[in-house]
Amino acid sequence: MPSLTTTSLSLSRRGALRLLGAGGLATLGLPAFAQWPDKPIKIVVTFPPGGSSDILARIVGEQLSRKLGQPVVIDNRPGAGGTIGGQIVATAPADGYTLMLSNTTPIALGPFTLEKAPYDPVVAFTHVAYLGSAPLVVMASKESGIKSFGELLGKAQKERVDFGSGGPGSVGHIHGELTRKVTGANLVHVPYRGGAPMTTDLLAGIIPVGIDVITAYVQYFKTGQLVPLAVTSTARSPLMPEVPTVVELGQPKLVLENFFGLSGPAKLPADMVAKLNAACNEVLVMPEVQKKMVDLGIVGKPETTAKFDSFVKEQVAVLGPTVKGAGIKL
Repeated sequence: MPSLTTTSLSLSRRGALRLLGAGGLATLGLPAFAQWPDKPIKIVVTFPPGGSSDILARIVGEQLSRKLGQPVVIDNRPGAGGTIGGQIVATAPADGYTLMLSNTTPIALGPFTLEKAPYDPVVAFTHVAYLGSAPLVVMASKESGIKSFGELLGKAQKERVDFGSGGPGSVGHIHGELTRKVTGANLVHVPYRGGAPMTTDLLAGIIPVGIDVITAYVQYFKTGQLVPLAVTSTARSPLMPEVPTVVELGQPKLVLENFFGLSGPAKLPADMVAKLNAACNEVLVMPEVQKKMVDLGIVGKPETTAKFDSFVKEQVAVLGPTVKGAGIKL
């Protein structure tokens, strides 16, 4: 017959196993995600490969992989003004393995172009880390003969002028529609599935004007293949300091910059958010990352999660009503 001591020990072992099997780590006061990450992390990009969001996601993802000790996989899910990718992340488990390279389009623009938004961009996500921002550039093909922003507006007052963007509801599309509303210019949107195919047609002169984040176009401006007309920021871009801003050109209502960040589903655990934010901020100050971001026209800046969350709320509060007021629908 087993002794009282032996029986007690046996019961204690069984109880401990039951405790651990029922999530007893949390009961014991141990962090539930102490081992996170222990498998690959996916970053959803709401645009096709080759655009600024995709390039930045790969730059940051490569370094995060080294810091976190797990592969970081980029998953391109374009469409519907960024809301297809946004919804994938918004409805994913809050376990830190599905994140989004968030930017202005799926957060502050796309949801407001739909009859019924698939998510609330403020409450559906945990906005983890701010990465930086970049202005848009309004540009023309050589074949168009347009050499300044004033010439573009003048021509569009007399006749239809097509403009391309990275897709319906993209930040370039929104800016073109705002320009049409504010100035009365007869600008007609030609949507593409990403910035890369739009660039191909712009270089070939198939469309006369394009609007997109400045990131991927500097090389074409320097070789004279495309003509930069204006940047949509309050200050000139360090990449192309000779290009005037819309403010300098008398159009302050046309200021619109594209921000970039890292977001996850709502209610990500606080310890995980802190770890991700710290890792992103460490990546942003790496000299090789800073150089790549400058080359993309992105001004990177480490921030706290609280500041990034507050920034997102401000962007949504300002841009959401602007999109709705302009009557932009997908």
